[in-house]
Amino acid sequence: MSHPPTMRVRTLAEAPPRLGGAFVLYWMTATRRLEWNYALDHAVTVARSLGKPLLIYEGLELGYRWASDRHHQAIMDGMREHSTKLSASPVGYFPFIERSAGEGRGLVRALAARACHVVTDDSPVFFTPKLLEAASRLEGVRVDAVDSVGLLPIRAAGRPYSAAYHFRRYLHKELPARLGDVPSADPLTGIVLPPMGELPTEVAARWAPAEPADFEDPSLLASLPIDHSVGTTPWRGGASAARSRLQDFVEASLPRYVEDRNHPDSMAPSGLSPWLHYGHISPHEIFRAVVDAEEWTPIRLSDKPDGRRSGWWGMSASAEAFLDQLITWREVGHGYAVYEPDFTQYETLPAWARQTLEDHVHDRREHLYSADEFAAAETHDEIWNAAQRQLVEDGYIHNYLRMLWGKKILEWTEHPREALDVMVEINNRYALDGRDPNSYSGIFWVMGRFDRGWPERPIFGKVRSMTSASTRRKLSLDRYLERWGGPSAQLTLDGAGHATA
Repeated sequence: MSHPPTMRVRTLAEAPPRLGGAFVLYWMTATRRLEWNYALDHAVTVARSLGKPLLIYEGLELGYRWASDRHHQAIMDGMREHSTKLSASPVGYFPFIERSAGEGRGLVRALAARACHVVTDDSPVFFTPKLLEAASRLEGVRVDAVDSVGLLPIRAAGRPYSAAYHFRRYLHKELPARLGDVPSADPLTGIVLPPMGELPTEVAARWAPAEPADFEDPSLLASLPIDHSVGTTPWRGGASAARSRLQDFVEASLPRYVEDRNHPDSMAPSGLSPWLHYGHISPHEIFRAVVDAEEWTPIRLSDKPDGRRSGWWGMSASAEAFLDQLITWREVGHGYAVYEPDFTQYETLPAWARQTLEDHVHDRREHLYSADEFAAAETHDEIWNAAQRQLVEDGYIHNYLRMLWGKKILEWTEHPREALDVMVEINNRYALDGRDPNSYSGIFWVMGRFDRGWPERPIFGKVRSMTSASTRRKLSLDRYLERWGGPSAQLTLDGAGHATA
């Protein structure tokens, strides 16, 4: 059993153990997995030390922004797996799906009132900070929040970094000493705890747990008051699907990642970002899979923490390029979100980027589109429209094309504030990995965050520009455009102004 490093555990509410409590409560919010999870490790440790049962509560509320079939189904896929795996375990599992707005209000407080100790997830993802605030107000019980976000603790740096290069130098200094800190691959195997038994009668009577059949019932999803115009995709959530994709990626795509990752016609990108967003797979598990494939040991690390993108790990070029995405770019974004609570706001752009963009607000724009036209892929640009259609239908845009997608929105709107609003709204509505610090990093990179100034150009000023013409020359796009381009793939808007395939 692993124990989280001290830096990964924050006490949100101080109280001695409530020895008369019925169980230890793990309120699963952002780290929605039963493996490689420091919060679960901590909850198991506390339950064992107190000799109490462990109850995992995982809820799915209605009131979050951009709630839709797509996001709901992704979370329910993981809940279904947890329900199956825990059915024969002494660990209790309470999955709750809210059927009407506010139905779940008071449930966590009611469970906490019966708990000896509460553990939850520490993360800056989407509405998790608001849940942490709520957890800190629980009375009469100790509440610990545990960080499983990345290979480095999210608060290790002590400040936000404004450039990936500077963060990479810091990471090169700090990460080697922490590579031995790893959560348990399967903390529930062979676990010896008192069985949970039945939920308190007064809790179960007011808040009925979801049944296994609910996760397979399409009529349940259809009955919920969420956005049904954003439908489900062939992608499926849960740790099993994530692990299957990880294995395929490491075996088939990783060896050619550095050569092929920018080409939409290739299968080189890992595609793991949605599972990372929903907490269904751990970066530690992904890192371990890459390490094993490379037959790597820390002795191959460079002793020069110089911030370089390649050569520091002592791995293949493809493995190093992938780890730079998984660790550097993902963790600089999450760390920024921790220390800059307004990270989703226009005002947090670097001053140089805001200034140069606003200096060029009145530059002539050859094309201007409304938010609805963007959502419906109704621009003049074949490549941009194809990327938008992929986003609407699959919940995903190839990473290189997502950069182009954002740069063109910046170019085809009247003001950078409007561009930001359009990018955030469309991405968070349709992208399976939207609403995440990592996707905000990509959107804000479009506008200068984590980047440097470039030679000044119309509209963009000193912010980096991209063109569809250069993209067409650089990338293999024939099969991609055959699938996502052309009039047969046109999108339409429903009555609410949402794009549908």
